[in-house]
Amino acid sequence: MNTRAKYLVVVTSTLLVLLLLLGAAMGKGTAPDSPYRHLTVYTEVLSRIKSEYVEEPDLKSVTLGALNGLLESIDPFASYLNADQYKEYLKHNDTYKGDVGLILSKRFGYIGVVSAVPGSPAAKAGLSTGDIVETIKGVATRDMPLAYATLLLRGAPGSSIDITVLRHRPEPQKMTLTRATLNPPPVTSKMMPNDVGYIRPETLSAARVQEIAADLRDLESKGAKKLVLDLRQCAVGEPEDGVALADLFLDKGLVTYLEGQRWARQDFKADASKVVWKLPVVVLTNRGTADGAEIAAAAMEGNKRAQVVGERTYGDASMRRALTMDDGSAVILSVAKYYSPSGKAIQDTGVTPNEAVQEPEPQVETDEDGEAVRPEVVEPVERKPDDDPILKRGVEVLTK
Repeated sequence: MNTRAKYLVVVTSTLLVLLLLLGAAMGKGTAPDSPYRHLTVYTEVLSRIKSEYVEEPDLKSVTLGALNGLLESIDPFASYLNADQYKEYLKHNDTYKGDVGLILSKRFGYIGVVSAVPGSPAAKAGLSTGDIVETIKGVATRDMPLAYATLLLRGAPGSSIDITVLRHRPEPQKMTLTRATLNPPPVTSKMMPNDVGYIRPETLSAARVQEIAADLRDLESKGAKKLVLDLRQCAVGEPEDGVALADLFLDKGLVTYLEGQRWARQDFKADASKVVWKLPVVVLTNRGTADGAEIAAAAMEGNKRAQVVGERTYGDASMRRALTMDDGSAVILSVAKYYSPSGKAIQDTGVTPNEAVQEPEPQVETDEDGEAVRPEVVEPVERKPDDDPILKRGVEVLTK
């Protein structure tokens, strides 16, 4: 080792020791909830790893793992991007037009699927809530920043990307997804027996809410006296879209409120002038219901405007911001959360239905060797109420 290298090792080691001693000194005599007290624990653990681990650890990887674990423990949608990743994120986040259509969060340290946008390449491949993306382009997603994983999945329409997915079997499945310009399906609207109307928006947006309003008027003109609002697998839609959807049904009351440590409470109250449907309604949810759709479901349940039937929703309704660090890296995390009228943070608790009904687990077809068989395109199948336990129970609640 030359003199310059020895000098760098000595300086680096000295700085690390000083950092550890500083953290320990600042931690003494502080309150139990002081951040310096927690820093003492971290620096002691780091010191033990450096001195006692079976081999010399890569402290950069240790720190990265600690940061990702810290963020996931408080916010499954948070990300830490190093300086290079953040530069790439800023450069390409809004430029890629092709996507595979996955809504993601962190889960068990990996990238988990919240939902797949209806009609997207991911949905056609059969990906759904609860699947785990194990690798993207051959790179393990363990400790991969969520925002960076989302960036990797985007690209030019027509280009492809290889991923491996852990589904309902322990062996990972290899998939090649072709990116496309996402074009979610229109709102489904129809009449059912016993004067029951049915509406299913598979995504939310300002235009979708207007489409729902028009469909509500049309159903009422056709004689609908009750309504099933199916929000299952509806995970695309901003919080304001959820507020606008709730406004179609609520003539008074608190829809939701937004609040954070540095964000003063902001109330969103129902606007009676926007009400379209005043008749009975039931809302259907499942584990793939997220974001704006959750806000609408929580508002209608909290104001006793509707019964909610199905599964607990995913839990994703917050305002996120990128907070830059001195070294050019950034932390993307929730700075404020949306709350139900009863005061529960939707991101933390989701929406628990009045009537809990479990959806049957999808069956995985296997070949003679036990390998999962996946058709190239999985076409959505419209199930009849008798084959759909959540819809069946929703109609029962509505008509009893």
